[in-house]
Amino acid sequence: YIKKKIPKDQAKIIVCKDNFHGRTITIVGFSTDISHGRYFGNFGPYTPGFVTITYGDAEELENIILELGPENVAGFLFEPMQGEAGVIIPGKGFLKKAREICTKYNVLMIADEIQTGLGRTGKLFACDHENVKPDMYLLGKALGGGVYPVSAVVTTTEIIGPDVIIPGVHGSTFGGNPLGSAVAMKALDLIVGENLSDHSAEMGEYFLAGLRKIAAKKTKIPIIDVRGKGLLIAIELDGKARPYTEGMKDRGILAKETHSTTIRFAPPLVITKEQIDWALKIIEEVFVG
Repeated sequence: YIKKKIPKDQAKIIVCKDNFHGRTITIVGFSTDISHGRYFGNFGPYTPGFVTITYGDAEELENIILELGPENVAGFLFEPMQGEAGVIIPGKGFLKKAREICTKYNVLMIADEIQTGLGRTGKLFACDHENVKPDMYLLGKALGGGVYPVSAVVTTTEIIGPDVIIPGVHGSTFGGNPLGSAVAMKALDLIVGENLSDHSAEMGEYFLAGLRKIAAKKTKIPIIDVRGKGLLIAIELDGKARPYTEGMKDRGILAKETHSTTIRFAPPLVITKEQIDWALKIIEEVFVG
């Protein structure tokens, strides 16, 4: 807004259909997800200035920037893989093309890696699958090591220096607290030091292979797709998923259904092959009998 000198009240931020970036009032205002978005309740009026495009469509991204006027577009907020939407992976080359477009029109590329970041998809960041570096990362979840709620906006001094945010003016009650910061630093040390990204990639391939073997059998309900990267995995059913997530829960596996027909798996990054074998046995019991 400041460095690009966008005219007052003209700024636009581009987001993607089926996004999930949280549940605060501004975020739900541009959500298209019935279960999380504005359709969940009448919370209006909503924050203006957000424009939605089709996820994974770089051509539409460029067209909408030109339609709005590049001088008015402040940022492009996206997930490198859409987790809440059902582990949706964009087509190969989308991230790289989006990076080129954002650079061309001086638009901040903001990657929400709260679900996908820090080893979850088999790379430190999901953007690394295409060797793309966004202007901003949004991080959380794994940043707290599973023991403390921590989130962060990661960027450069050039983007968010003292000429943009004056020290002491912008903050929050618990932002930057010493315990949270210490936990985050230790979590990062462990994720990097113990090569959990590589472990996630290896275990993810093993888990996906096992799920595909189950999907190829005569299951109680057709499994029409198995997809994922690293340890962010989903299976798509030809029918309601809830009875099967409940069946797994009764046998010791917690997995969340989303959009009624998709089941997501996001096990701990330290999971072993033996533990995956145990999980696959239970999943097969639930789906095959």
